[in-house]
Amino acid sequence: MGPIGVFDSGYGGLTVLKEIVAELPQYDYIYLGDNARAPYGNRGFDTIHAYTLECVEKLFGMGCPLVILACNTASAKALRTIQQKDLPNIAPDNRVLGVIRPTSEMVGTITETGEIGILATNGTVSSESYPLEIHKFFPQVNVHQLACPMWVPLIENNEHESEGADYFVKEYIDKILSKAENIDTLVLGCTHYPLLMKKIKQYLPGGITVLSQGKIVAHSLKDYLRRHPEMETRLSKHKQQQFFTTDDPAIFDKMAEIFYGKSVQSRKMQTR
Repeated sequence: MGPIGVFDSGYGGLTVLKEIVAELPQYDYIYLGDNARAPYGNRGFDTIHAYTLECVEKLFGMGCPLVILACNTASAKALRTIQQKDLPNIAPDNRVLGVIRPTSEMVGTITETGEIGILATNGTVSSESYPLEIHKFFPQVNVHQLACPMWVPLIENNEHESEGADYFVKEYIDKILSKAENIDTLVLGCTHYPLLMKKIKQYLPGGITVLSQGKIVAHSLKDYLRRHPEMETRLSKHKQQQFFTTDDPAIFDKMAEIFYGKSVQSRKMQTR
């Protein structure tokens, strides 16, 4: 029996882990942030696949039978290949899940106008993963995407609550809303973006629902484990969390407190 692995290219996945632990506190978790090679958003498919697969294998090696890619870019550019081509060879009984499908499965139940906006990184937008996944479940809706390249740097430099952040928040909100007159649902397609929620809502007109992924993924994982008892019985339950980073643990711990909401003590993990 082993922990649930949660992977992200950096810190954003901690917003997902926070909600998963709140929903499913009984399990053990290992979080791995590939901070030394972040951000993934502007990298190519092959690079993101290689980095993500290496980190997934690290988590498998630490005993995790189930790994959540709490990273939209990795979910968009690496998940399918890992599930279909890599897992059968390296760990056929293990599973890797992402964050895009759970969000896509429910977003169409929220919108009333059928107009949905996606705010995400360049990598996630260019992959077209959200339109493809959403249209599998809700072919009638229109999906409008916008990359927000300034938001992650603002957050990682702890400037997301500053007055200077307002310009870039309003700029991207105005741009996404200009794509269609009656967008009524916005998906924050990057796990960093919930830290900007207060400012995002400040510049939105009334009647628009904003979805962040943490609670959605947590509910989806709970349902997945209910439907897959063969996996659930392989998970250890000691209510413990461990944190690893491929960069400086002191820097990670300082930043993690912003995303996770409480202090953590991480250890360094080497990559190739």
